[in-house]
Amino acid sequence: MLDSILTSGITLTTFLICTAVSLILGVGTALVSMYRAKSTQSLAVTLAILPAAVQIVIMLVNGNIGAGVAVAGAFGLVRFRSAPGTAREIGSLFLAMAIGLATGMGYVALAVIAFVIIAAAMLLLTALRFGEGDAEERVLKITIPENLDYEGLFDDLFVIYTKSHTLDKVKTSNMGTLYELEYRIVPKNGGVPKEFLDEIRCRNGNLNIVCGRISTAERL
Repeated sequence: MLDSILTSGITLTTFLICTAVSLILGVGTALVSMYRAKSTQSLAVTLAILPAAVQIVIMLVNGNIGAGVAVAGAFGLVRFRSAPGTAREIGSLFLAMAIGLATGMGYVALAVIAFVIIAAAMLLLTALRFGEGDAEERVLKITIPENLDYEGLFDDLFVIYTKSHTLDKVKTSNMGTLYELEYRIVPKNGGVPKEFLDEIRCRNGNLNIVCGRISTAERL
């Protein structure tokens, strides 16, 4: 059942079977990747066709070591021509490539079984919100003049308006005349009240304040 269907070489029938399975599993991978996650059409289409593309390349290599090294180099170049994605997107791309490798070597049944197991695990872990951080956590960036000591400067406000706070990063800007403080905070009532920001403005000389949700990339 798990044996390769390419025992007698590549024929039109086996090629069409492998390609059809690759495309079907590629679409399935795209759907699993988009489950409860932000995605783009570009990523979805790529995941859908990547297994078939990898399968064709593996069939063309067909045991040729030199061609295999050339293909590996080509994939390396593609990596540097693309923008980095989230860990979930990278995992989905690896799954799509694994499917393509399996179907390219004729292991169609193995590709289907592996996809079902991994897709089920991904859907279950996503549904259970496995590893998800606090949904109410925010990034608060405050700019202060260099003459202010930032240690404990806003602690009393954090006690009033937040459940927790952490100073993650401090950096200088504007030729060292300003400090930019980056905090991770969890607001008490699920939102950031205007009074909280107004009181910060009174202490930082009405300089820039930025508060927003943590992006997926920042959680990595």
